[in-house]
Amino acid sequence: MKKIFKYDFYRQTGEEFKKINFLIKFFSCYNVRFLYFYRNMDKSIFYKLIYKKISKKNGLEIFSKNIGQGLYIGHPYCITVNPNSIIGKNCNLHKGVTIGQENRGNRMGAPIIGNEVWIGVNSTIVGKIKIGDDVLIAPNSYINCDIPSHSIVIGNPCKVYNKNDSTEGYINNRV
Repeated sequence: MKKIFKYDFYRQTGEEFKKINFLIKFFSCYNVRFLYFYRNMDKSIFYKLIYKKISKKNGLEIFSKNIGQGLYIGHPYCITVNPNSIIGKNCNLHKGVTIGQENRGNRMGAPIIGNEVWIGVNSTIVGKIKIGDDVLIAPNSYINCDIPSHSIVIGNPCKVYNKNDSTEGYINNRV
């Protein structure tokens, strides 16, 4: 788990993981502190208790263990990620994002999100759907259908526009 956190640290700060860098960022950057406890909560009850306290205080419900390396949390408040969802590497989550499951119908289940996906503020992704690699989901979008790779998604209902390198300039410090 320590290796994965080093990738998360680099994505959050743009700096190589060194003890002094970590200590400075741990005490000054809430995102780093949250990700540290998130990635280590299985190590001991202490980490799990601190993680739960931080999560509750800021409305963070990220319990999925299927999140790839290089997770970036832009504004770590009011984010919900279903425990059954799968998120690839180098993904960005922002304030108000909901990644949830549907409990009935054709899309019963949780989403699978590919690599290098940027999910904007207050976006919602629900159901057993697949989102490809290199996808930019605009703020306030509602996604309940499959999204192909190299796309930009806008609105509710979602409109999909194909574009190569759609996350260029949005996903920094890729690992």
